[in-house]
Amino acid sequence: MLQEKLSPAPGSKRGRKRVGRGDGSGHGTYSGRGCKGQKSRAGYKMRPGFEGGQLPLIKRLPQKRGFVNIFRTEYSIVNIDKLGIFEPGSEVTPEKLVAAGVVKSLRRPIKILAVGEIAHPLVIKANKFSAAAKAKIEAAGGKVEEVGHAAQAS
Repeated sequence: MLQEKLSPAPGSKRGRKRVGRGDGSGHGTYSGRGCKGQKSRAGYKMRPGFEGGQLPLIKRLPQKRGFVNIFRTEYSIVNIDKLGIFEPGSEVTPEKLVAAGVVKSLRRPIKILAVGEIAHPLVIKANKFSAAAKAKIEAAGGKVEEVGHAAQAS
C-alpha cells in the first residue's frame, strides 16, 4: 500500500469543539462553561491544592509536608551479631557478606551497626561503621577497614 493512501483508523480523529457558534451547534450561549461563577470567567486559573478557602488538606496534615533529600545515600545495614557466622580471624568483605546472604546485593554501600555482640576477632571491610560498632569489634580483638563505595563492583 502506498504511503499517501494511508489514513487514520475510523473514529480515531475528532473535530475540535467550536464553542460560541450559536445554540444550534450545542455549544452556544454558555459555551460549555455552565452558568455564572469563577470557573465560567475568562482567565480562570486556580493553584493546585486550593479548596475554595477551606483549610487545604496539605495544611491539615502537617506530617505529609516537608523535604525529601533525593541525593541521600541509602546503606545496606549489617548488625554485628550477624557477623558471628564467619570464622574467627577471617576477613569479612562486602563480597563475602553477599555470598553468605547477609546482604542482598552490592548496589548499596554497606554500614556496620553495633546491634548485638561479637564474640571473636574479625577483620571487617565495609563502607561505613558506627562509632559503637567500631569500638565493639576492636574490643573483641578485631580490625575495621573503611573501603570506598566506588572501589567495590556493582
